[in-house]
Amino acid sequence: MTAAAPRLKSLLPRSLFGRSLVILLVPIVVLQLVVGTIFFQRHYQRVTQQMTSSFAVGLQYVTRHVEGTDDSASVHGWLASIAPVLDATVTLVPGATVKPEVRRGLFDLTGQTIADTLRSTLSAPFSIDLASDSRSAQIRIATSHGVLATDVPRSRLSVSNPHQLLVLMILAAILLATIAVLFLRNQVKPIRRLAEAAEAFGKGRSLAYRPGGAEEVRRAGTAFLSMRARIERQIEQRTQMLSGVSHDLRTPLTRMKLTLALMEEDEETADLREDVDQMERMLSEFLDFARGDTTEVSESVDAFALGRGIAEQAERTGHALELVEQDESPGHHLVDLRPVAVSRAVLNLTSNAARYGSRARLTVRLTPRALIFAVEDDGPGIPAEMRSEAVQPFARLDQARNQNAGGNVGLGLSIAMDVARSHGGALALSESPDLHGLRAELRLPR
Repeated sequence: MTAAAPRLKSLLPRSLFGRSLVILLVPIVVLQLVVGTIFFQRHYQRVTQQMTSSFAVGLQYVTRHVEGTDDSASVHGWLASIAPVLDATVTLVPGATVKPEVRRGLFDLTGQTIADTLRSTLSAPFSIDLASDSRSAQIRIATSHGVLATDVPRSRLSVSNPHQLLVLMILAAILLATIAVLFLRNQVKPIRRLAEAAEAFGKGRSLAYRPGGAEEVRRAGTAFLSMRARIERQIEQRTQMLSGVSHDLRTPLTRMKLTLALMEEDEETADLREDVDQMERMLSEFLDFARGDTTEVSESVDAFALGRGIAEQAERTGHALELVEQDESPGHHLVDLRPVAVSRAVLNLTSNAARYGSRARLTVRLTPRALIFAVEDDGPGIPAEMRSEAVQPFARLDQARNQNAGGNVGLGLSIAMDVARSHGGALALSESPDLHGLRAELRLPR
């Protein structure tokens, strides 16, 4: 039972529309099958049995009369007079024999009932042919004077056109299924629109959305709009606050740099100037992390052109970078993203790779469903048990890669992670298979 459950679950539709349709259609189909089976068994078979039994009684009477008559010539005249009463054609074939058998079509639902009823009533051997002509039954009965050949209309033995019930059942099922599909489509559409708006917001895009559908769906849509408005308001307030903090902190730093520039150059002045520069770099990195990328608008960008631009920026900062392009997409190269934020995230990765290794490589891979930036180096890497901690803000991994070297406050990987998540993607850390250093893979869905 437990082994069959996963296989059964894999056969079920994954969407809400498909599962709701199965919930509605399966009972309809089962109900039609049960009603049809019971109706055929209790109605058609019983009616057929009664009609065939009535005709078999008359046929048995004719057989006994033929057996009790010595004059074969008078039998023919009597059969001609009794045929209208039986509503059948009855003739006597002298010298013929009968091979007991029942011939009926594969889809003849009442043929076997006719044969069983005749067999229970007639005492003489007989054969019945229901397959040669669907509108009549050919019954051959063995007598002492020959074979009694009877051709009786099929409507005399069973209800005509039993397939009409099947046709009506199928038409009713199609009508109910059509109504169910139309109803479900209208009910699922608001849920699908809500899912699209939530998915787009998770990727940093704000789609126009108006709640609709059932009461529960409207309540969920209204709650989503309220949540989105609160998040956007908090982001806007945080951005405004950080702009003020940036201005207030950079102003005294600028005065300190001017003061140091006017002082005589000595060892203490050089140390102070280096401390001020380090503070400015740390402030810039902190503000980049706190500001995020939600204020930037998404746009369609050529993936490989973006990768080449990132490589050029890295080279201008003095970091040697190998660029590898892998095109696995059969269509266009355009991807909807925030290019400034993505560039900043990848540049943080390339900067780390150049800082901790002598060789760095950027691979831009475009697939039908994702854009992947993979940055690899030949440095010491990060142990597997410390990679989850490495992407946390202000994480200190001195034993691994010494992220505080050079004025770094450990926010490069955190910024890349936030950018990936704001696009609906992820950042994965692993070991480079050929450079044997750290491999940071930034995956963005298309």
